Amino acid sequence: MANTVTTSPVDMEARQALDIRPGDTVRVWQKIEEKGKIRLQAFEGLVLARKHGREAGGTFTVRRVASGVGVEKVFPLYTPMIDRVEIVKRSRVRRAKLYFIRDKAARESRRQLRRSKMMDTRATSDVVNKEKAAALEKAAKEEGAKEVKEAVTA
Repeated sequence: MANTVTTSPVDMEARQALDIRPGDTVRVWQKIEEKGKIRLQAFEGLVLARKHGREAGGTFTVRRVASGVGVEKVFPLYTPMIDRVEIVKRSRVRRAKLYFIRDKAARESRRQLRRSKMMDTRATSDVVNKEKAAALEKAAKEEGAKEVKEAVTA
């Protein structure tokens, strides 16, 4: 009779075999307990960092943008609250830690805000220009009508 001691509900070999690297887009299925039931919720994003390798305290950081706000979660590699991790896309990166993505995303969002403001001012100025053009045409028609009346009476 063999003694098998289960120390963790997590399949340690499968998690060690996961080759999660910075630059990967991953979908992490998290177990969430609500009202006594456990449901799965996906968190898909870019892996910014992997820390402490394959040891017991190993973690990986995932970032996604939800509703225009950047959300980062740090997942322990061997936590039983993770059901599975799927690698969606693999990108080639030249850094071990991609923390610069935070600043890059902020710059892009500021640029988009600036661009939208500029578009708004152009849109309103176009409306104003159309209104002015319509008013000038109306005035020209009225002047033309006056000139026709003067020619008829003369």
